Amino acid sequence: MNSAETVIRARGLTKRFGDFTAVDSLDLDVRRAEVFGFLGPNGSGKSTTIRMLCGLLSPSAGEIEVLGCRIPQDAEALKRRIGYMTQKFSLYDDLSVGENLDFLAAVHGLPRREARQRIDELLALYRLDDRRRQLAGTLSGGQKQRLALAGAVLHKPDLLFLDEPTSAVDPQSRRDFWDSLFELADAGTTLLVSTHYMDEAERCTRLGILDEGRLAADGSPEELLAQLPGTSLLVECEQPRQAQRALQGGEGILALAQIGASLRVLVEEGQSAEDIRTRLHEAGIDAEVGETAPNLEDVFVTATRRQPADREET
Repeated sequence: MNSAETVIRARGLTKRFGDFTAVDSLDLDVRRAEVFGFLGPNGSGKSTTIRMLCGLLSPSAGEIEVLGCRIPQDAEALKRRIGYMTQKFSLYDDLSVGENLDFLAAVHGLPRREARQRIDELLALYRLDDRRRQLAGTLSGGQKQRLALAGAVLHKPDLLFLDEPTSAVDPQSRRDFWDSLFELADAGTTLLVSTHYMDEAERCTRLGILDEGRLAADGSPEELLAQLPGTSLLVECEQPRQAQRALQGGEGILALAQIGASLRVLVEEGQSAEDIRTRLHEAGIDAEVGETAPNLEDVFVTATRRQPADREET
């Protein structure tokens, strides 16, 4: 990979809070105009990693280079070239939509005429032009989200960090928001997005799955699905909850999840549909069991459930 294509480069990135290691020797590369998704359970280190990459939090160890800036040494210079949006609305509730954007334009040092033109453009783009004089605190969740995005891209950043930005909005607002993100990516902005939602993860061009502060998997959604070591099975029976209890904790079972009236089972290599059918029959459950296409939830469960012994040695 050409170094000019690399927007984020981290090596051995580590953050400790006392005896607790939140991020553990993380290596990461993000390329220009990628939509890179961070996926991981709560406490896996997603937000801490993003804050270190932004220069908001100093690492305990490791090297970071973002847009050619060494972090934390060049953190102030980097701030002018990045945008940052968190899951919590961080603008001023008691200022109007327009006043919030005017304030941010002043913070970024935008000339008055350029700021006015840019604010008008963003208000129209994010469907807030009729809300210019409305107090931000009275906006709906989706409107607040669009205002926060407008504020984050007001200065046309090269790189945008989004930390679980859709956690408090409805599904339609989430879809609209992602359409806006892809427009930014098409225009050349690089995006790093942390999320809990599998449907959002599928939209990313690349994914990094974090587990206990380490990068457990890295690749495009298609690559991660192709590398899945287990086999996905679908169990059809009249008592899916009973079937789940019968299989729970059994040999070779990686994950179980009821989907409607069916049971989705992820098994290790070497386990077959016939093996699962036999186990259920022995438990007094008649079921149809067959292979099904894997999904990112299977990848996520496989990546975050592994507990290799070498973790305890590092």
